[in-house]
Amino acid sequence: MTIVKYFLLSLLLGGNLFASSIELPSFIKKQIVLLEKMNDINMTHDIMRDLLSEQEKLYEDAINEILINKHKFLSNLKLYDKDIYSLKKIIAVNKRANNSYAVLRDEIALKIYKILSVQNNMIKSILFVLDKGTLADLENNINAIIVDTQKQTLEIYKTDYKYILSIFKSGKVLQDVKKNIKIFYYLQNIQNDMITFIYKFESKMYRLNKYSKYHLISFVVAVNSIDFVRFINPIFEAYGLNVMKILFMILVILLMYLFRKIVYATIEKYILASGFLTDYSLEISEKIRNSIEVLLIAINVNIIIYIYNDFSSVAFISKVFNIFYVALVTLIIYKLINVIASVRLAKVTKKLDNFKDGLVNVGIKIINFIIIFIGLLVSLYFAGVNLTTVLSGLGIGGFAVAFAAKDTISNFFGTLSILFSDVFSQGDWIEIDGYQGVVVEIGLRVTTIRTFDNALIAIPNGTFASKNIKNWDKRILGRRIKMYIGVKYNSKSEDIKNAVKQIHQMLDQHPGIATKATKYEYYKKNKSLVAKLVSRDDLRGVKNNLLVYLDSFGDSSINILIYCFTKSVQWNEWLDTKQDVMHQIMEILEKNNLEFAFPSLSVYNENNVEKHDLMKNTGV
Repeated sequence: MTIVKYFLLSLLLGGNLFASSIELPSFIKKQIVLLEKMNDINMTHDIMRDLLSEQEKLYEDAINEILINKHKFLSNLKLYDKDIYSLKKIIAVNKRANNSYAVLRDEIALKIYKILSVQNNMIKSILFVLDKGTLADLENNINAIIVDTQKQTLEIYKTDYKYILSIFKSGKVLQDVKKNIKIFYYLQNIQNDMITFIYKFESKMYRLNKYSKYHLISFVVAVNSIDFVRFINPIFEAYGLNVMKILFMILVILLMYLFRKIVYATIEKYILASGFLTDYSLEISEKIRNSIEVLLIAINVNIIIYIYNDFSSVAFISKVFNIFYVALVTLIIYKLINVIASVRLAKVTKKLDNFKDGLVNVGIKIINFIIIFIGLLVSLYFAGVNLTTVLSGLGIGGFAVAFAAKDTISNFFGTLSILFSDVFSQGDWIEIDGYQGVVVEIGLRVTTIRTFDNALIAIPNGTFASKNIKNWDKRILGRRIKMYIGVKYNSKSEDIKNAVKQIHQMLDQHPGIATKATKYEYYKKNKSLVAKLVSRDDLRGVKNNLLVYLDSFGDSSINILIYCFTKSVQWNEWLDTKQDVMHQIMEILEKNNLEFAFPSLSVYNENNVEKHDLMKNTGV
């Protein structure tokens, strides 16, 4: 091959046949300049320290620049493929021309481009793994990347070129060879330094990459470049903090405080002002305010922990907060349902006197159970429990549970029987199985009764299906007064007749005694009961009988029967009326010269035919 052919080939390959010009990144050029200064034999300790500080700052600035322009760097990553391809062609030509120094020069240049390409690939791989997993995951991934990088460069650095530096010959090609050899070994030092600083700054890269997700990295880098921040950050970093974290935490607290105001304003303006909730707005606001405040505080704390942990979630902490959020939301819904139910119940009770409170109370308990059950399932889901397994387990074990809880199931159906029948309601005075008192609450399993001696008795609801129940409050008009008035046998018949007549008149005119003329009203709901083949008076509990008769001749008295009903069914009013009736009966007996008889024994002497009355007080 002639020199003309070489020249033509040189033109075709871009003129690089007889010269090799390596294009180095500006960062590499700066590092080479620093390394040349560090190799000065007259270097002092202070100068070396300054150079090391400058070197560290260069690496830090480079990392900041790469992270700020991460996407641009990845899209325009220079891998030197064209340079490597061109050099391979030139090397082949120079080998055929036996230009040994030119071949050596270009082989070293080729290795330099390969090293630069490997370094760029290393940075690219690190940028990709920054978005994956936690800081611990990043450390493991970086270790794997660096190990792979060192394996690749180890192959490149196998050949030793240092002996060529000691050759003292003139010639531009040899000088280019020596220049490339120096760059070659400088790159080895730079790569070692690069790996050292990557390990040193990996946590910082991890944090800065988190800021890039929120497009804040430029701002963060600018703040971190301030001298005061550079000085104070190492102090905070001992506690896992830095100036930017503290600023973001303060900002989150302020935003959450404003957000709380917005939440309350929104609830009051849109939710509580809606047609359905308007009547309950005050009660709802009072009940859920504390729960909402706790929820917002929990969210605030969660975000602060997230910021403190370099914008990363900790699995265990996330589970705890998710379960806590579910519990709070469940509590808020629980309070909402109960507030609306209680207010609604109070209003309905005022409108409908015979409205059954127990039905609503049990309904609320069932709804509360459903709310709590759903909240528990959601909490288990966030805790990592497989709900499919849990629900299938409930289905399989349902038969065993039903068998073991047969009494509970019996009581539950007893509850439904009580609620959907009209035997008794909350607040009624009932008597069952020897117990007597006022019904406090009809629960899902038991009914509680407050006895008149102030004891609380819980009776299983299943008991009511098999026992006789006496309800003293299922009456509208009439609480019975029944008594016998005994007068002495020496009373005159006319006086007794007058007394019976006057007692009847007194009771018929008494304002507290029910008579046929007493007016009363039925509940509106019971207008439909007219069609039933039952006495409406008996169904609703209306008694107005008034009976006063000479009833019997007793052992020691002539007995007058008094049988009537008070208008009121309340115990204290009944006692007042009964007391007044007894006083008036005593007055009527006195006016008619009648005396109350008491038990006595008459003894007859058959010889003297003289009767002696021996009286014996029995302590009535």
